[in-house]
Amino acid sequence: MKSSRKTVSLIAIIILSCLAMSLVDAVIRPDYAVKSVIKIILFLTLPISYARIAGGVPFRRLFAFEKKGFLKSLLLGFGVFTFILSGYFLVGPLFDFTHVTGALQKNMGVNASNFVFVALYISIVNSLLEEFFFRGFAFFTLKELAGRRFAYLFSAGAFAVYHIAIMTSWFSMGLFLLLIVSLVIAGLLFNWLNERNGNIYTSWMVHMFANLAINTIGFILFGII
Repeated sequence: MKSSRKTVSLIAIIILSCLAMSLVDAVIRPDYAVKSVIKIILFLTLPISYARIAGGVPFRRLFAFEKKGFLKSLLLGFGVFTFILSGYFLVGPLFDFTHVTGALQKNMGVNASNFVFVALYISIVNSLLEEFFFRGFAFFTLKELAGRRFAYLFSAGAFAVYHIAIMTSWFSMGLFLLLIVSLVIAGLLFNWLNERNGNIYTSWMVHMFANLAINTIGFILFGII
């Protein structure tokens, strides 16, 4: 498959997968288990199928373990965890989070009784799935096919836009826009971290601890802790 065709196919898969998940999140709204299966198909099965057909997708190197880089990622993850929780306790009272738990229960069937399982899945499995798709598949492959700048901007933008359908009913418009900008910045940071290490362990650790912090806030909002 020629480089230009590979690039177009790759971009199409990323856009269509994000649109499909947006449809699932905003319109179909299945329970979280069904949504997770659909996401695995779109974010894991499709990239692997693309790699088998088109070739040239360096999936093996994404999981090349380096102890030094892993320890740095772990420390950075702890830093992000602390930063997010500190930010919540400092500025949280200024924003209205009352819609979050209601939206989770209404749209995905997530409630206080199953939130522990969902929180662990989101923090560990879902974060790895997103890093594989947006960084391992989108960023690293597009970097080789379409150039570094485009890969940075497109993958980070897709990562942020993907979350729009999930969060539209959660927050006020001001906080929603702030979160989207934060997600773009996070996507750019994740790309940079992975580029330095040549794998996705770095961004996965940071993403996992960020989700752990967010889910800790979820425990507070659900009244579990």
